[in-house]
Amino acid sequence: MVTRLIIARHGNTFTKEQTPTRVGGRTDLPLVETERGTNIGKYLKLKNWLPDAVFAAPLKRTMDTAKLAVAEMKLPLEVMEEDSFREVDYGPDENKTEDEVIARIGEEAIKLWNEKAIVPSGWLVNVEDLIQTWQRWADKIAKEYKDKNVLIVSSNGVIRFAPYITGDFAAFAKEHDIKVGTGCVCVFEKEGNNPWKCIEWNVKPAKELAK
Repeated sequence: MVTRLIIARHGNTFTKEQTPTRVGGRTDLPLVETERGTNIGKYLKLKNWLPDAVFAAPLKRTMDTAKLAVAEMKLPLEVMEEDSFREVDYGPDENKTEDEVIARIGEEAIKLWNEKAIVPSGWLVNVEDLIQTWQRWADKIAKEYKDKNVLIVSSNGVIRFAPYITGDFAAFAKEHDIKVGTGCVCVFEKEGNNPWKCIEWNVKPAKELAK
């Protein structure tokens, strides 16, 4: 039997016509589409990975994505709010366009954030807290939801720290793009006393459903 931790990033908060900004945990934007949340549900049904519990950060974009997925799977589950998965605080770069962010901190800082999760100057991100959050939840799921599936819906800045539960984040980051796309899915599994392993990362449901 396998215990499965499924992590999904919320859907889009900007239309194609809008200029996206760096939205953190202090900004509560609604979704501008429902497709990505629905596709998460369709994909989990396709894989037969229906969750036994669903948690989401207490923001409109994360809660609504989770609710769309649950509705698509027709599950009698309540989406439980969990503030531990609230998006990070981008400090002075909150709600700034990417050009504005790069002008302040430089392209190299963005590269290090996207490749190694090294926090740029001024961002209010407690790396140790995020690592401990994922490790604590991985332990909780292994104990309280053994041999079950748990879905967590969060945001890009938080999800990139999830691979720490494998025990070798550096190796993982070398092999994967740790920046997860909107509406994409990541899956970790644990068998018995074995360590958590990532079996899927940054999977786009729409692409898989079209096969």
